[in-house]
Amino acid sequence: MNDSIFSKIIKGEIPAHKVYEDDKTLAFLDIHPETPGHTLVVPKIEVDKIYELPDEYYIAIWNTARKIAAKLEKVSGQRSFMKVVGTDVPHAHIHVFSLDPEHPPIPQPTQASDDDLAQMAIRLHL
Repeated sequence: MNDSIFSKIIKGEIPAHKVYEDDKTLAFLDIHPETPGHTLVVPKIEVDKIYELPDEYYIAIWNTARKIAAKLEKVSGQRSFMKVVGTDVPHAHIHVFSLDPEHPPIPQPTQASDDDLAQMAIRLHL
């Protein structure tokens, strides 16, 4: 299996603008930012889906994302937010953004019927 681009960044094989690093996580600026300061937070183990991370890495990646979000708010003067997409790179990661009020990268919600919600709740119930 080939290393993901994020694993290559972690190993130092590809340069990145790092903003935070600890023993379990690395945070660096996205080279295709949606907003200024768009940061990617990745675990230092290559796991495709965030929900498949071992507990210690799952906790670590969210703790790092929280630190980055708080710092980004101070730097940008705007509210920050996070999203997990999971389709662009097969390596678990969290996107941290500042919220640009003129161009919010948040999908517009749709109205779901009560029946649709009830059926989905049944399917998702743990």
